[in-house]
Amino acid sequence: MTEIAGEFVGLNWFSMLVSLAAGLALFLYGIEIMSGALQMIAGRRLKSWLATVTHNRFVGALSGAAVTSVIQSSSVTTVLVVGFVSAGLMTTTQSIGVIMGANVGTTITAQIVAFKVTKAAMVLIAVGFSCWFFGKQEKFKAYGSTVLGLGLIFFGMNIMTEAMAPLRSYAPFLDFMQNMSMPLLGIFVSAGFTALIQSSSATTAIVIVMASQGFVELEAGIALALGANIGTCITAVLASIGKSIAARRAALIHVLFNVIGVLIWLPLIPFLANLSVMLSPEVMILDGLEKVAQEAPRQIANANTLFNIVNTLLFLPFTLYLGRFANWLIPTKKVIEKEIVSAKYLDRELLNSPALAMARVRLEVSHMGQIVIGMLDHFSKVVGNRKKSEIKEVSKIDDQVDVLQEYLLRYLGAIRKTQLTEYQSKEFMQLMAAIDHIEHVGDGVSVGLVGIAKKFIKFEIWSSEETREDFMKLLIELEKAFAYAMKAVSSEDQKAAQQVLLMSDDIEMAIAAIFNRQAEKLIHDGNRPLVFRLEMAFCEQARHIYSLSRRIAILMLPDHISPDT
Repeated sequence: MTEIAGEFVGLNWFSMLVSLAAGLALFLYGIEIMSGALQMIAGRRLKSWLATVTHNRFVGALSGAAVTSVIQSSSVTTVLVVGFVSAGLMTTTQSIGVIMGANVGTTITAQIVAFKVTKAAMVLIAVGFSCWFFGKQEKFKAYGSTVLGLGLIFFGMNIMTEAMAPLRSYAPFLDFMQNMSMPLLGIFVSAGFTALIQSSSATTAIVIVMASQGFVELEAGIALALGANIGTCITAVLASIGKSIAARRAALIHVLFNVIGVLIWLPLIPFLANLSVMLSPEVMILDGLEKVAQEAPRQIANANTLFNIVNTLLFLPFTLYLGRFANWLIPTKKVIEKEIVSAKYLDRELLNSPALAMARVRLEVSHMGQIVIGMLDHFSKVVGNRKKSEIKEVSKIDDQVDVLQEYLLRYLGAIRKTQLTEYQSKEFMQLMAAIDHIEHVGDGVSVGLVGIAKKFIKFEIWSSEETREDFMKLLIELEKAFAYAMKAVSSEDQKAAQQVLLMSDDIEMAIAAIFNRQAEKLIHDGNRPLVFRLEMAFCEQARHIYSLSRRIAILMLPDHISPDT
């Protein structure tokens, strides 16, 4: 038996592969724990970072990097950005800067693992678990979870390092890794592996582990890191399948940015290697393979960060043209509008980020509210022209409200299965109640007001022109109050919520005007009690709809603010 065959038999492949898989699992689990804890700490600031600072493309890139450094998933950031684009909160051009910044944010993990403080893993796990287990306050427990997650990252790295140690003397593996010095091969292998595990952070961490064992030279390690940037695009691509055009364009921009960036740097890998060496600390007391093993991890991490930062700075001035190119590749198509609506903003990719998922619920609630506003607007036409066909249209629109309610409740049910902070639990209950009230507003229009209108038509009795104008004024006030309530929900706007409460006098004045007009007519015409009853029923139903809008608004106000203020 040859020497190589003897080496192959001498290796315990099962034990080594199990240890490698276990180390990778702990590493990924550590990232998930740390990310979840950081999201609890950052909370609602995550969405505001993206929604409010993206008017400048450079600031947008910084916000994308900041959010992704917490989420540790550029794909999730991309999904979040798509929702803002679909909601009209940012343009496609503005979203490109955030997507580019997201790539920079993912490099933070490589920087962390390159510190090689695996010996501190057990201490971090012990301290983190103690803070989480014995902590009383949610924020203190979240800090403990952050430390625990960091400890698991280092512990997973340590297990992977020990699992790969026997390969130092395995010639076929060393020959294979030597081939990684061919940049294209390294990029393809790394891209494929990253697409499989859907985590560029994990791929880069494994590359750093191999570098610390002396398996990977600097330039080969850089090629593998570049390939990971391409492979991570697969998550966004898969998430965009069957989604809106905006989602597909955002995923395409993510792919274009990474692929073009890698192609630009492909012939410049030696230059990038030299630059990262200049920016990385040198270990003077070692030489040979030990020196390389100590220096290469930090050099690869720095090269990965440099690649993404320079790419972002290079592409940012051309975001407008990149957006136009994406629009040209995926043109807008005219589609026939369906009667039954589907959810526009509820992405399952965000369910592991409760703060971000809840923000998407608010957008979808706003979408549901806009449909109800459309019902009120359509009913105004019923009052104006008294056609049966218009009444049927209002009922069809209400079907859309019911469908969206079901989508929202299922999505909220999935959110409830995740770990929520005290604030998020309260927000969850607020949104549940708001959705219920909105659905009742829809029923108030499609059943209550439409039912009254049907009786007017059935008995062939009509209100006077003046009364119909009074009805129209009342409906305008109702629509305005409900629109303020929707703004309060979607934007957490307390001023809008207070505006709903302040409209109480306007609603009552509009109802009083109708009542006074009917009282005068009863004096001169004693044969119109049925008309009077129907018109008063209309007013009572309007008062009920306003009451529901008021309840929605009160949900969005702090507990210490009185509803009467």
